[in-house]
Amino acid sequence: MSADRVPTCVWRATPELIVVLDDKFGEPIDSYVNGSQVWMREDGPDEIVLQWRLHPVAGYKRPAGVETDAVFGQAALALATGESPPAPLIELWDGLECFAAYGDDVEPAILANAAAAALGLTPDASGLVDHEAIADAWENSRGATSITAALFGQLNT
Repeated sequence: MSADRVPTCVWRATPELIVVLDDKFGEPIDSYVNGSQVWMREDGPDEIVLQWRLHPVAGYKRPAGVETDAVFGQAALALATGESPPAPLIELWDGLECFAAYGDDVEPAILANAAAAALGLTPDASGLVDHEAIADAWENSRGATSITAALFGQLNT
């Protein structure tokens, strides 16, 4: 494990989480072919920029007929209106992570409080994680491992 541990907060993906994300933050600023959705917002203490990353499930496959940048919006709208999303949530994302975007020094508890205030939902876990080890494991598996499970594993939840 590298010496660089990053304060982070994590929420399990639920229909409520996806609807709240869309309601509070709107469309992500970046949507990746690997399923990740990203928001960058000045939600931290002293307006520190926080990166909010909705992590895809292990082995993510984009729903057929839906463009990469439309998956989140279509899924959020469907979940908010009781319609069927382009794929079941368990095939899209398994968790949301929030951390200081530019390596700003912030205590995990302070980050968790700021993130909870911005999102309106208390994180399921928070603490310090080794992003490098998680990223290496995910890349080595070619996306076949869950980033969210690795985060929760390091946070011992």
